[in-house]
Amino acid sequence: MIYPFIGIILAVIGLDQATKMWIFHNFALHESKMVIPGLFHLTYLTNNGAAFSMLAGQPALWRQIFFMGAAGAALVFIWLAQKSFGRSSALYTAALALIAGGALGNLIDRIRFGFVIDFIDVFFGSRHFPAFNIADSAITVGVTLFILKNLVLERHETTHRH
Repeated sequence: MIYPFIGIILAVIGLDQATKMWIFHNFALHESKMVIPGLFHLTYLTNNGAAFSMLAGQPALWRQIFFMGAAGAALVFIWLAQKSFGRSSALYTAALALIAGGALGNLIDRIRFGFVIDFIDVFFGSRHFPAFNIADSAITVGVTLFILKNLVLERHETTHRH
């Protein structure tokens, strides 16, 4: 299942980088355009921290070393997990590839710019969620699928085998 794994990773990176470059070239920093009133805007933001801007106040060199090391370790873990679990399940392959593609998409930003470009701005009334991007979405969906496979589907499959 290596070809679907690599294909999903490349698709996530391609879509992520294409959308970020479109935002970068068509929006001024902090510019926002309404897409769905009261729900969704495209807003060009940068994030030099981790998820939800964690570590944003730390020195730049320390952040870069930390993020590159963490991404590298995560990618090695994902590769090993794919070799172990991916052969037995297309769902594992998709989940791990989404996580890897998202991690690589954000890592590319960090290497190129020193920050990640975020632009998906979702809110419900006064409840405003942190802005995110396609890479973040892929990681979230991948982790959700991985957990779903482990907690729900594996138990269901094990119960029905006995």
